[in-house]
Amino acid sequence: MLERLRASGGKSERYGASRPARASRPQKAARQQKPAGEGFWHQPSLLNLCADVLIIAASVALAWTAVIALQRLPFYPLREVRVLGELSQVQKSQIESAARGVVQGNFFTVNIDAARAAFEKLAWVRRVEVRRQWPDRLELRIEEHVPVARWRGIDDEPRLVNSYGEVFAGSIDLPLPMFSGPEGSSAEVLARYKQFEKALARINLHPRAVALSAREAWQVRLDNGLLLDLGRDQAKLPLAERVARFTEYYPNAIKRSQAQIVAVDMRYPNGFTLRPARNG
Repeated sequence: MLERLRASGGKSERYGASRPARASRPQKAARQQKPAGEGFWHQPSLLNLCADVLIIAASVALAWTAVIALQRLPFYPLREVRVLGELSQVQKSQIESAARGVVQGNFFTVNIDAARAAFEKLAWVRRVEVRRQWPDRLELRIEEHVPVARWRGIDDEPRLVNSYGEVFAGSIDLPLPMFSGPEGSSAEVLARYKQFEKALARINLHPRAVALSAREAWQVRLDNGLLLDLGRDQAKLPLAERVARFTEYYPNAIKRSQAQIVAVDMRYPNGFTLRPARNG
């Protein structure tokens, strides 16, 4: 390094060659860019999943198309609807009309549940069994309602009670007993009727009408016109006990009576009263 001194007012100055500039620090490496190979098309697992979904969707669509096409093809057509057993109330024309509306498709595609529901809507039909019979037939086994009584409801619609205690719409020209009571009580009324029928048969009387009131009080109209007022069933005084008392004592009581008796009140715990007809 070259240096020289020069006097200048007692001061000295130092001259020298300038230092070389410090080398600049290397710049930070540029941020690494995302490799191009990490996109959607370079992820095998995701591609396989999408392919599986597409295959399943295509299979479902193909199967549905095949079902629709099979229904329209004239293969294995249904040619006959046969009713097994004898029917007394359901008419052949009713069955044919219902079959035209619901028996669609061929032997394999016909909707059995829809056919059963349509046939069970027919009047007098309680239950229907429908089954396929190879190669081209449907077989029906129809259970009809068996009427045991008439039902008097709040409306004037003629209804009947079947042997299961079920109310159904219908009318018939038979001397059936009359039932009445709150909606949903027909099975209970039928059960009571059977009890009364068995007990009253001991004195050769038969119930012609059984009524259950909204307060659960029972009345029985007998075939001789007599009204039997039984009242409510109670644990301490059950209906069976009152009917048994009536069948035991009524025959002698009616013989001693000089009046025409129209009703018997059995609501007393230890006896009953005879109600005579009103004069005039």
